[in-house]
Amino acid sequence: MKIAILSRGPDNYSTKRLVEEAVKRGHDTRVINYTKCYAKIEQSNPVVSYEGEDLTGFDAVIPRIGASYTRYGSAIVRQFELQGVFTTTNSIALVRARDKLRSAQLLARAGVGIPKTIFSRSVADAENLIEELGGTPVIIKLARGTHGRGVVLAETKRVARSVLQAFYLQDTDGTNILVQEFIKEAAGSDVRAFIVGGKVVASMRRQSLEDDFRSNIHQGGTGTSTKLSDEERKTAQKAARSMGLTSLCGVDMIRSDRGPLVLEVNASPGFAIEKVTGRNVAEKIIEYVERGAKQRRRRDRVGA
Repeated sequence: MKIAILSRGPDNYSTKRLVEEAVKRGHDTRVINYTKCYAKIEQSNPVVSYEGEDLTGFDAVIPRIGASYTRYGSAIVRQFELQGVFTTTNSIALVRARDKLRSAQLLARAGVGIPKTIFSRSVADAENLIEELGGTPVIIKLARGTHGRGVVLAETKRVARSVLQAFYLQDTDGTNILVQEFIKEAAGSDVRAFIVGGKVVASMRRQSLEDDFRSNIHQGGTGTSTKLSDEERKTAQKAARSMGLTSLCGVDMIRSDRGPLVLEVNASPGFAIEKVTGRNVAEKIIEYVERGAKQRRRRDRVGA
């Protein structure tokens, strides 16, 4: 097969691992910097060009789109989809997953357990919002933050009000800020379930640093291999389905007194989980691509 890996960094660990496994299995593999691609849009002839060359003949595309390039990257992925090329991450699912508000709404609609979350524009309502969530501390987050950035723990009402005011000053359309209950019993840890083809292929527990509540490894958190309970596994799979990301995603959950609660469904999860668990995640992805490219992409059924 001919496989394109859309990535800005050919030296990124995840990109290198995907190339290694694809080449090992005999596939013609190419890393393409999607930010240097352009789409030629004309009637019945969707074309993606890269450095003056029209990209044709690909059987599959594996998008590794950075959060700051979501709109542009998803447009390039969509152009490949219009050609009938199989992609591990649907363009609309990528955009959907990058919006934390939209994600929370879809997860809640599907009956997936999530921390109680409130979206509001008015700083004047801050005290009422906090009471709705059971009091402080609360989590305040930007809807399009990533790797734990744009997430603040407000331990008092005064701090919460100040953080909300600061965030709203940077936010002109009022759609990007969420206030969420703090799950004390999680103790600064969460669980990442890596899903490929609708199945959990690896899982790890991430623990925050002593002076930070965020467990993201990008923020200095540590990871250890962990075994999911049946409930956690089913929750992760249900969350992936609700977002239209059963092909490939990372589901982040916290262990609470009322069961697993989903924090995020990541459309482009990193591969640090390989180093932590010893599982060959890249191989599972290439195996899935081999199956999926023959069947072509199914229609996105989330509808929102």
